[in-house]
Amino acid sequence: MARTGLCDSRTLLDPRKAEERPPLRMWANICGARERRSCPDGDEWRQQHRDRQTDRRRQSSDCRWVWRPLLCEDDGVLLDYSQNSSVSPVESFEQEAVLNHLHSLHVAPSLRELLPGLLHREVEVAMDNLGLLYDRTYAWDVFSDMMRSQLRCALPSAELPWPFSENTRAILVDWLIQVHEVFNFSEETLYLAIHLLNRALRCVKVSVSSLQLLGVTCLFIAAKKEECLLPEVSELCYLMANAYSKKQFLRMERRVLGGLQFELFHCPPIHFLLLSAYIAHCSDKVVCMARYLLELSLLEGQCVVYLPAQLAGAALRLARRLLQDTPTPETETAWCIASTIHVGSEATLCSIMQIMAAAAARASSRESRATFVKYSTPETLQVSLHPTLNGAPCLLGLPT
Repeated sequence: MARTGLCDSRTLLDPRKAEERPPLRMWANICGARERRSCPDGDEWRQQHRDRQTDRRRQSSDCRWVWRPLLCEDDGVLLDYSQNSSVSPVESFEQEAVLNHLHSLHVAPSLRELLPGLLHREVEVAMDNLGLLYDRTYAWDVFSDMMRSQLRCALPSAELPWPFSENTRAILVDWLIQVHEVFNFSEETLYLAIHLLNRALRCVKVSVSSLQLLGVTCLFIAAKKEECLLPEVSELCYLMANAYSKKQFLRMERRVLGGLQFELFHCPPIHFLLLSAYIAHCSDKVVCMARYLLELSLLEGQCVVYLPAQLAGAALRLARRLLQDTPTPETETAWCIASTIHVGSEATLCSIMQIMAAAAARASSRESRATFVKYSTPETLQVSLHPTLNGAPCLLGLPT
């Protein structure tokens, strides 16, 4: 498929150009009209704003880590930041659960006591440097919301409704990855589109002949939410060899939005991957390998039941094992801090790693090879051609 000639939207969203963006929190934005009239002096307003920040810091000092239940009991704990109040039996149980989780990590006792505070600081620095938010003050609030809201991203079952199969879904996802590359969309758009497709297959009744239309519609809806520049509907119809009209496309869009009840939220696993890799001080090749493994998981229907943080953690852990970076005390300490983000039991992470390892071993020979070709270029450090990928299942003790 030929390139469409659309402008690259990634340059508008490049986190490295965050310093060129205008400040978001300006006096005219955060003050109402009444407050601006009552506070004409800029120095007086700055003092009031400084006092509010001081009160916020004083309140945050009374916060602590708490335990949040996950989808099942063996998936460990979800660390969160909550206000301290009167200690109840439930809160004492939460505190004990968090301590048990931290004590289960194989680190020195002195480091184990510092993990919550270290993670808090590292998350703030990582989100600020990655350009995931404008104001560092709210970094921890945004991260806590990501950890809580990801529970809505996992599907209860991996079974597909009749007459669709895993192979049919994989072919469609592989083609959507190619269309995503044609329009040069961001990674968030791809993960949101596949998430919407997974949900739409279970709540919108479509025939096999309309499956391609459903996939492109989900990609178009995701682009509306994530991108600055959008393709014309006629261009999307052209990519489908004009098998569907513009009217059919817009009708399918209404059906999908109605079936999803306009709930388009998704916490992409790529955000957890970038955060963990930054905190763990991973090399560029490890990060690129983890991106490759994470994108391969989109083709696997079994992965829809796992949380985004679990998928990101398994991809990063498998990438480190495949590339076998030489460990140092600094990198091991950083990895220990980053691993607290990967909620879930060890068995859950190992199951995901086995799925990803099997997918990586057969990626070069399967019919859906878009991700393999995408990560075989010099820009992606040719990680899909790494020789250890063919024996990835053996590293995990799986039969070849």
